[in-house]
Amino acid sequence: MTDLASQLEDYEARFDPLHNDRRARRRRKPKPRHVPKQDTGAIIAAVVDDTEGLEGGFNPTYQPSKYEAGWLMGSLEQFYDQQIITDVLAAIKGGKEASVYRCAAGPATGAALAAAKVYRPRMFRQLRNDKQYRQGRTILTAEGRPVKKTDHRLMRALGKKTAFGVQVEHTSWLMHEYTTLQALHRAGAAVPQPFAASDNTIIMGYVGDEHVAAPLLNDVRLAEDETRPLFDEVLRNVELMLGQGWIHGDLSAYNILYWDGAITLIDFPQVTALETNPDAYDILRRDLTRICEYFARMGLPRDADALTDDLWYRFGGDWIDPSQLT
Repeated sequence: MTDLASQLEDYEARFDPLHNDRRARRRRKPKPRHVPKQDTGAIIAAVVDDTEGLEGGFNPTYQPSKYEAGWLMGSLEQFYDQQIITDVLAAIKGGKEASVYRCAAGPATGAALAAAKVYRPRMFRQLRNDKQYRQGRTILTAEGRPVKKTDHRLMRALGKKTAFGVQVEHTSWLMHEYTTLQALHRAGAAVPQPFAASDNTIIMGYVGDEHVAAPLLNDVRLAEDETRPLFDEVLRNVELMLGQGWIHGDLSAYNILYWDGAITLIDFPQVTALETNPDAYDILRRDLTRICEYFARMGLPRDADALTDDLWYRFGGDWIDPSQLT
């Protein structure tokens, strides 16, 4: 294996969670036969892309690897040009679907630091099956507007799962996160302030300081006098979301940040429509069960089922019978 091919394999191993899973690889759908196999040069070009940003005006403090540079610079350069960010300082989180970077924020944000959530390149990104969450949700454009059902070309692309249709789905997934952050921040929820978005990146408020990002709540052992107030704060945010017609969909101590005694809820791409998703009750109960499990470990037991029923009837009304969903 050539050194370059070895580097490509190393990059995929780092950024594709299925790379080292043989069974998962066997489950992957084969490429359609009519699609020609790309040669090594084409694959390298797709991964590396154009790194001119590193040599031009956008020369960040954080130095990405050669195979990270293309998609990272391509994703962030427009925000640099718009002075929403002025530097990329460090990588602070790598995940299955996206990486998060600490950035120096531009004057337009009114903040010193910002977080850039950059979704993986499609050739490495494996978004989980989001069908359950998408039920009852509209498809959003890159501007955050609902797609018109009279757009027959787009609807056909979605139905046939063409490359264009898949990209539309990815963009909609991201824009649901961005527009939800906008609505919740306006409503006073404990969420990062959203500053800007593109088809694969969200720039938002950063939680932490210039040296370290806020840890996940799951990694924190709360003081006794913090436990009840923070549990109440989580519930306040759940109620704010329900009041906006949304359920987080993946709420747990792994999607809550803790900093200086306060919490911040993060990661909203799977946000679920309260009134139009037939699985809404079960998704809400799952969110609350995970939260209650964490706080029970902190010495504050709570009944997740009772909380779910109370919130359901207060915000969901009697338009659906939750007993039919269990």
